[in-house]
Amino acid sequence: MKKTLITAGLLAGLLPFASSATANSGIGHVQKGIASFYHDSLHGRKTASGQVYDKRRLSAAHRTLPLGTKIRVTDTRTGRSVIVRVNDRGPFAKGRIVDLSKEAAKELGIVDRGIARVDLKVLSTPQQGS
Repeated sequence: MKKTLITAGLLAGLLPFASSATANSGIGHVQKGIASFYHDSLHGRKTASGQVYDKRRLSAAHRTLPLGTKIRVTDTRTGRSVIVRVNDRGPFAKGRIVDLSKEAAKELGIVDRGIARVDLKVLSTPQQGS
């Protein structure tokens, strides 16, 4: 009984964080942080959306944005940008906000650097007509 109450209390305490993450994900929402890209070894594996990851397509992983959300990722150093659709969850490396497919990283010009400081802007979500 105590264990159930503790678990329920922890979940209730986390709800405000979960709802704030999705509440601020509408069209126009901007997030700043670090982008990285998928390792080639993940090519061909299933993503959280059920799609197979293809390093030659423009896609991304984000922790909280709804799957199917279209985002523009802009390298703040160069001004280059790429539009991708979120089809996976991640990144799981501390301090990173988005993992890009290899093709998206190429278009952004970050393959040699490995990571980049970016601005991420939500262009559309599945609920808002992507």
